[in-house]
Amino acid sequence: MNDEMPIAPRGPEPGTFQAPAPTPRPPSRIRNRIFIGAAVLVALFLIAETAGIILMRRTIGGSKPPASAVLSDKDIARLPAKKKELERKLSGLAPRGLFIVIDSGLNILTMRKSGKILQTAVVSCGSGDILQEPNGKRSWVFDTPRGEFSVNSKLVDPDWIKPDWAFIEEGEAPPKNFNDRVDTGMLGDYALGFGNGYFIHGTLYTRLLGRNVTHGCIRVGDKDLETVYKAVPIGAKIYIF
Repeated sequence: MNDEMPIAPRGPEPGTFQAPAPTPRPPSRIRNRIFIGAAVLVALFLIAETAGIILMRRTIGGSKPPASAVLSDKDIARLPAKKKELERKLSGLAPRGLFIVIDSGLNILTMRKSGKILQTAVVSCGSGDILQEPNGKRSWVFDTPRGEFSVNSKLVDPDWIKPDWAFIEEGEAPPKNFNDRVDTGMLGDYALGFGNGYFIHGTLYTRLLGRNVTHGCIRVGDKDLETVYKAVPIGAKIYIF
């Protein structure tokens, strides 16, 4: 559900921010293209292969393992080439250019490029809390979505256009006047949108960084946000798990 509302632009790179209206928890959509996951799989494979060779070379209680369980010298000689082939495939799975990885459990954002971590920031992700409308007609789950996304907008001095749930959460009726929904200064100096009303943005509540307290967006401290905003281009990948 998207309650996004337009507003006249303002500022040198204008934009407005519509907070997401979260829907029930989506299934995890982490794709096997994520570099970190692929690296773990390959590492486990290589460890298992090495351990297997060692075990096959040993004898237990003086008896030899079955011939079918022992690698021949020819098979062992092929392992370095197999390792290089796996590394080549792994390299092909790595994202191109600069990208962002967010651990929504540990609340850590890293900005990466060519296998190197360029920036690490403590952030705040979705709380997972559930809000029920008093009449029972609607409910919201405040999760940060997981999966592969792309930066699709970059805003300077974003305004927050408060959705219905923001008023319901405070025990108020959603206003009919649009101007009553505009909240200035809540989101910091910058925001990077990645779809469905979700943003990486600033926060007034820096003391809460490192905790899962948001309504689904990713809150970042001022200095880290400025660094990320200036470095990350439109189209850059964002991986959230």
